[in-house]
Amino acid sequence: MAGDVPVTVAVSAIRNVPVEIQVIGHVEAYSTISLKAQVTGELTKANFQEGDYVKKNDLLFTIDQRPLQAALNQAVANAARDEAALGQAQANLARDTAQAQYAEASADRYARLFQEKVVSRDQSEQFRTTAAAAKQLVEADKAAIESAKAAIGASKAAVENARVQLAYTEIRSPLDGRTGNFTVKQGNVVMANSMELCTINQIEPIYVTFSVPESQLPAIKRYMAVGKLPVLSQPQDDAAGETETGILTFVDNAVDVTTGTIALKGTFPNTDRKLWPGQFVRVTLRLTTRADAVTIPNEAVMSGQSGSYVYVVKADRTADTRNVVPGARVGEDVVIESGLQAGETVVKEGQLRLAPGSRVAVRDGSGRGAPAEAR
Repeated sequence: MAGDVPVTVAVSAIRNVPVEIQVIGHVEAYSTISLKAQVTGELTKANFQEGDYVKKNDLLFTIDQRPLQAALNQAVANAARDEAALGQAQANLARDTAQAQYAEASADRYARLFQEKVVSRDQSEQFRTTAAAAKQLVEADKAAIESAKAAIGASKAAVENARVQLAYTEIRSPLDGRTGNFTVKQGNVVMANSMELCTINQIEPIYVTFSVPESQLPAIKRYMAVGKLPVLSQPQDDAAGETETGILTFVDNAVDVTTGTIALKGTFPNTDRKLWPGQFVRVTLRLTTRADAVTIPNEAVMSGQSGSYVYVVKADRTADTRNVVPGARVGEDVVIESGLQAGETVVKEGQLRLAPGSRVAVRDGSGRGAPAEAR
């Protein structure tokens, strides 16, 4: 009929709808290491190019080893000297012990001869004094041995320290990651613990950090108690870009009182290295999946003074308004919490020309008229 209003319609459907939170987040390195020299010296070699991917324990920088190698050689020589001193002290102890034993025996013999009036008191006391002196010499030798052992301990510690200092001339990667730019070039003298040479970012795995309103925290905690929550990310400027999937692994211990949000982190394997530290991404935190939800296209829902409503097409091709309660959006569709049943036909294009009770002429999506219905 000429009075029919041409419209495009859709049929409400039953779907399993994911319950999600969508925000903007940014990518953060899983770990960031700042490489610094632990000894002072000339930077003699860089064994990689800026921006290279490196493995754990790869040799990155070399510092001039000659001064520390000389210090190690000297420490080893000092340790050998102290070992020799200990051997000398032990030999002196053996010699002086034998002499002390002989002096003690001589003193005892002359004491008996004095009792028999064979020798004088002076002779007897002279041998006793000699025996006492020999005994003290033995004690001195024992003290010298203890001193030599202590010196050996100090020498060994000095050798170990020299070896550690020498090892610091080779700066190795503490993790797998990607290097940044050099802040000190080859040939410069670096100072111990004061100059950053380069940074390494670990990007496999990698974090995506984002914040959600504090009102969402109870639901997040509730669903986290059930199982691991998936986190999806897409490039911010490319909604059709490839989606990366990770797992929610961190919820901050406090709400930011200035913004009313709480920080979360998702951990992503990032084996293809598509996520980059500092990059902004669209983040979707999937809490659960709602089964058997009624959905219709977003454009079918209108807003009026009494709230949201849709035009429902009845069997006689007339359209009437129906108040509905819309819920979460899922792509191009919206969940209808109440007011509509599955299988009902709603108008998604042409509502502005409709009034309650208007007859409609249904078009397909291309704007052509649909086949006439039997009246």
